[in-house]
Amino acid sequence: MPVDEHALFAGALAFMCAAVIAVLVAKRIGFSPIVGYLLVGIAIGPIGFNVADPSVVHTVAELGVVMLLFLVGLELKPSHLLSMGHYIFGLGTAQLVLTSLAFALLAYFGLGFGVAAAVVSGLALSVSGTAIALQLVGERGDLASPYGQRTFSILLFQDIAVVPLLALVPLLAPGGESEIHDPKGTLIQAGMAVGAIAVIVVAGRYLLNPLFRVLARSGAREAMTAAALMVVLGAAGLMEIAGMSAAMGAFLAGLLLSESTFRHELEANVDAFRGLLLAIFFMSIGMTLNIDVILHHIPRLVVGALAVAVIKSVVVYLVFRADNIAPGDSLRASVALMAAGEFAFVLFPLGLANGILRTEQTDLLIALAALTMVLGPLLFAGVSRYLPRFTPPAPEPPADDFTDADGSVLVIGFGRFGQIVSQCLLAQDVSVTIIDKDVEMIQSAGRFGVHIYYGDGTRLDVLRAAGAETMEVICICVDNKEDANRIVEIVRTSIQGPRLFVRSFDRVHSMELVRLGVDFELRETLESALSFGARTLEALGVSESAAEARIADVRERDRARLERQMQDGLFAGGDAFSRPKVEPEPLTEPERRARPLNPEAQDILTHETEFSG
Repeated sequence: MPVDEHALFAGALAFMCAAVIAVLVAKRIGFSPIVGYLLVGIAIGPIGFNVADPSVVHTVAELGVVMLLFLVGLELKPSHLLSMGHYIFGLGTAQLVLTSLAFALLAYFGLGFGVAAAVVSGLALSVSGTAIALQLVGERGDLASPYGQRTFSILLFQDIAVVPLLALVPLLAPGGESEIHDPKGTLIQAGMAVGAIAVIVVAGRYLLNPLFRVLARSGAREAMTAAALMVVLGAAGLMEIAGMSAAMGAFLAGLLLSESTFRHELEANVDAFRGLLLAIFFMSIGMTLNIDVILHHIPRLVVGALAVAVIKSVVVYLVFRADNIAPGDSLRASVALMAAGEFAFVLFPLGLANGILRTEQTDLLIALAALTMVLGPLLFAGVSRYLPRFTPPAPEPPADDFTDADGSVLVIGFGRFGQIVSQCLLAQDVSVTIIDKDVEMIQSAGRFGVHIYYGDGTRLDVLRAAGAETMEVICICVDNKEDANRIVEIVRTSIQGPRLFVRSFDRVHSMELVRLGVDFELRETLESALSFGARTLEALGVSESAAEARIADVRERDRARLERQMQDGLFAGGDAFSRPKVEPEPLTEPERRARPLNPEAQDILTHETEFSG
């Protein structure tokens, strides 16, 4: 095998092993896998095995960012994106302008950079790492939260701003003013960008769904995977040819397919590639660190990284607080957006090529950007771990005034289960008092004319204030098993009068509730599953009466099994759901008796005759 092929396999093996080790070590110490990828990238880079050219690896690994943005687009819908316009252009503009201005002033007055160099440096450092921020916020499951949506909006605006920023750099170069008077190139580039967007929009609306339908009918799963990758890479490549961000093209393609019936298939096909390529992307960032530059300028780089962290975090924090985001979430967003982005590795060399930055300035700034990429995930992990210790719990709103509350039934919990229970009672004109501790749920119900009292049903004083002692029935419909058990115990020990009807979560919970002495318990999925089974039987040709009889039998068997389990343990009663015994058909009687051919056969026939007799 040629030496180059040996090197290729050795490099691939090193990256795969490094990815596995990075995840295991990072999870073990409680950090994000990103931290592990970055540190492992440093280890296998210039100071370690030097297994590959970092620039080549980084170029390939950027496909991970492209696929990440495609999946983010799949999660959104065009209508949702339009509703985020205020965040994209309001918060995005505020963050980019304020952060760029702060960095530019620091570079000009503090570091002695020229005006053009200060502007380029400020713009490059103000743009955040899309892959890092989305991965950090996504790992916490916060992308759909208010601060997660605003974080994504800022990142999306930064991607949109890439083209104008790239066009601005040549204008800042010595003699670049002449380009202003020749707008032909700018108009051509703008036209290409609009044309690329139009092609993606038309293809997404009119071509891709028919294509995926044809592939789905063919049953060739590998063709669907290839088509998914073709869509991502095609959109990214088209936007890059037009001079725009490749990730932006992938996001646009994902957005157009977000309402497609093939959305989940596409997501499943792309996600595996996305995870692997993102891991390599973060390792490549660690590999790009110029250790010689870092070792010679450690004090300056440490101070610079801290300055970037503080300035960027403070600006983002203030922008988020101005938009009424909670302090803790604002801090998380500010740290997630703190790291410089991959755009810095494009803008700094472009500034050098246009004579705006000197070589030593470019090397220092690239090292600084890479260090912030390492520092950002570390700080985010620290904030996520220690913030809850220093953040006082949100003050619990006082319980409502129950003076006007009266009724014969108290419903505790107004989630999906409690809503249906309440609907049945109210439809029969039963007087009901409903309490819940979810403020957003209470406000939402109020918009539909349903009055719910705020109160924590696990507190005895709240139950008494809600009139629990005068109720005929208390329906416990909360969506937490421990809370349900606690309410049962409180009512049984301190109130005692009302009958207790309780939502159960599973068979084990039902057994617990029976032991606690409730009057009625029902597993939340039992009756819906029985109804589903009845309709399925009818669809198979079973008459409605026969289906209902069979379901009644299953229901009775389930009740009997639960009683046996209460007596003999969880594994008792397993035969309650055995299929009905099949009575074998009688065998056909032989027309004449067998004739033995030897003495042994004679003995057998003789014994059979005696046995049957």
